[in-house]
Amino acid sequence: MITDDTDPFAPEVLAEPEPLHAKLRDAGPVVRLSRYDVYALARYEHVHAALVNWQDFSSAAGVGLADFQVEEPWRPPSLLLETDPPRHDAPRRVLSGILGPRALRKLREDWFAAAEDLVERALDTELDVVPALAEAFPLRVFPDAVGIGREGRENLLPYGNFAFNAFGPRNELVTAPAADMPRWSGWVNEQCARDRLTADGFGAAIWAAADRGEITHEQAPLVVRSLLTAGVDTTVHGLAAVLYAFATHPGEWDRLREQPRLARAAFDEAVRWQSPVQTFFRTATRDTRVADVTIPAGHKILMFLGAANRDPRRWADPDVFDLSRDPSGHVGFGMGLHQCVGQHVARLEAEALLTALAKRVRRFELLGPGTRHLNNTLRAWQSLPMRLHLTPPRR
Repeated sequence: MITDDTDPFAPEVLAEPEPLHAKLRDAGPVVRLSRYDVYALARYEHVHAALVNWQDFSSAAGVGLADFQVEEPWRPPSLLLETDPPRHDAPRRVLSGILGPRALRKLREDWFAAAEDLVERALDTELDVVPALAEAFPLRVFPDAVGIGREGRENLLPYGNFAFNAFGPRNELVTAPAADMPRWSGWVNEQCARDRLTADGFGAAIWAAADRGEITHEQAPLVVRSLLTAGVDTTVHGLAAVLYAFATHPGEWDRLREQPRLARAAFDEAVRWQSPVQTFFRTATRDTRVADVTIPAGHKILMFLGAANRDPRRWADPDVFDLSRDPSGHVGFGMGLHQCVGQHVARLEAEALLTALAKRVRRFELLGPGTRHLNNTLRAWQSLPMRLHLTPPRR
């Protein structure tokens, strides 16, 4: 087994992770990262296997570097991300039902109309698509669907950003905003209370499930919090990724404009190609063998989702964004019983926004390289200024 002293959370690696990903994949099935004494998996085969094997690769000790068996978590653990069966089962079952196809069919018409309205209001010949589109649309429709008020929504992005940073080491990305975290966290926790939620949203449906005894009333606000923590940032960065993909692959945008039904596949291909969620940890529950390496019980395993999603052993021309590819099977939303429960919500948001843009934008042109937003877990854009070549509005 190869040992590597690279810091996967160094700023230069977070900004451009592909060189490290390639080195780890080429080094072997398992690489020990000596800086943190963790075991890295970067090949698709082994990342996928670890994600679906919750018995040996546990989430209950935390899906970050911190080990909840010996360290106090900074907030109550997520009932979706940071538990295993049987504790994981009831909250997952409740949320899967609430975010299922029936609920999304009800949202579809409103979200498509909201996307068209946003596009008509936001479009200019030049704009930064990150705040104007990728952030604005999820912050408009998703909190409405959860059932929280409009005041204070600006807290959602920094709160989610901190939560994903906290999965990594306690570096400057964690310490610099720490003083503001109580304010962001306090606001988010307040929105999870029953009396703060509208009667027709996802949040109220979670509390109704508690009334039916499907989860406890103590669990209900934690399930709402899971929605608010993971339901905005990841979608924002996925939307930014797909807009960047189309700006750098104009021929693929032409294909989408001709075939708008490709919008969901395009979003999935962008999630594979850019992997907004780059990494997650697991903990070995026993001495666990991966290929010819035994990972000792109690040790942390760092799964490089972004590396798996560009593994040439699994994907042809993995560094290319290609709408003719079938991206199903990518691990950008995880895999197995901890797979992102809100992924279909994110796909609907992407479909609505891309469909609206396809009616009005002939081409996206990057005005410079853009600016990355560094995060210990997420691959994100802070700024993507573009020139938009528009078509006249349809009458």
